[in-house]
Amino acid sequence: MAKSRTQFICQNCGTVHARWAGKCDGCGEWNTLIEEGTSSGIGAGPQTGRKARAGRAVTLTTLSGEIEDAPRIITGIGELDRATGGGFVRGSALLVGGDPGIGKSTLLTQAAAALASRGHRIVYVSGEEAVAQIRLRAQRLGVAETPVELAAETNVEDILATISDGKRPDLVILDSIQTLWTDMADSAPGTVTQVRAAAQAMIRYAKSKGAAIVLVGHVTKEGQIAGPRVVEHMVDGVLYFEGEGGHHYRILRTVKNRFGPTDEIGVFEMGDKGLREVPNPSELFLGERSEKAPGAAVFAGMEGTRPVLVEIQALVAPSPLGTPRRAVVGWDSARLSMVLAVLEAHCGVRFAQHDVYLNIAGGYRISEPAADLAVAAALVSSLTGLALPADCVYFGEISLSGAVRPVAHAGSRLKEAEKLGFTQAAMPPGNEEPSGAMASRVFRPESLADLVARIAGSASS
Repeated sequence: MAKSRTQFICQNCGTVHARWAGKCDGCGEWNTLIEEGTSSGIGAGPQTGRKARAGRAVTLTTLSGEIEDAPRIITGIGELDRATGGGFVRGSALLVGGDPGIGKSTLLTQAAAALASRGHRIVYVSGEEAVAQIRLRAQRLGVAETPVELAAETNVEDILATISDGKRPDLVILDSIQTLWTDMADSAPGTVTQVRAAAQAMIRYAKSKGAAIVLVGHVTKEGQIAGPRVVEHMVDGVLYFEGEGGHHYRILRTVKNRFGPTDEIGVFEMGDKGLREVPNPSELFLGERSEKAPGAAVFAGMEGTRPVLVEIQALVAPSPLGTPRRAVVGWDSARLSMVLAVLEAHCGVRFAQHDVYLNIAGGYRISEPAADLAVAAALVSSLTGLALPADCVYFGEISLSGAVRPVAHAGSRLKEAEKLGFTQAAMPPGNEEPSGAMASRVFRPESLADLVARIAGSASS
């Protein structure tokens, strides 16, 4: 009889180690190695006494042929359907992650109730809450009368046997994947082996039966979905539910989608009766704007196919420290350092003796480089004490030479700004000519120095 061996698997990245160590060689994290057996799961060898199955020939086809759109289940919640690309795709697996208490279960309960009220069979399986707790949430949301089927179970085999009984479900929600465990793996629930095996079993069921599966995942302190990254590669879509504790809005952000566009967002507002859709997020982010305060610039950004206007706030103050502070909320700190360096090197604007604080209003997060021009305008405005025009939007990428480079979707950005009452824009010269009433009031700086000169010249005009 072969001697059973044990291996140590990193719970952060899945790297297999022959012996325990304090630090993982794969990802560099500390105290993430857990002892697991090699009879199954990651690192398992050939099973003794089991004969290999002969392969089965599959049918090969060509690239040409009929193409059918993926059949979708429309929830009727517009922001959720936007983030998923038009609704849940039958036979697909979706992973939803977010901080504890952010509203993942609330959103999925509302989606389950909306689909069940349309005649779909919806199964909600919770491994973290009892059925009574889910019923209390449903009563608070006002959806307790909808025919959603509930269960509190963590064993994958029992869940598969339950949902296979009777009519095939249209949507199965599993909350959460870290609590599931399968008989095919010997590890404890929540380990890499169990999470991977449980997710693989549920995805196999979704592909074979045509039911949509939604897996809820925990997140780490860095904001990433906990567990092995391979789970994100196995599923068809990954959504992150984001939000700040001090704000009442929530953003559902699409990170991966095999059946639709990525970088889409859905915006919700958390209330005492659940999540409410915010069809126009620009009004939400600009609702409390101070139009006469220096250091504030409105950035016309893009999230997927949706234009979003958000206020960028900057505060430049004299520093009593030898090394001035640089604090950023909602933007890339390295990008801020680059913009400050370009302003000093090519525009003669000095920040060496000043603290710089940058904030994206409303707790919103920006990742696109098109915000460079708006950030630079806000910084110069704060340093000089000159308020920017309240009806002007800014967008454009800044190069290291100080040139303003064109960005994509300029027409959509300007159209959204014009719809909200803005009449001026500062944008790159390489973009297409705008149309409408804003066309005559567009400033196109060739370099960042032109924008600085315009802001400084507004004091004398």
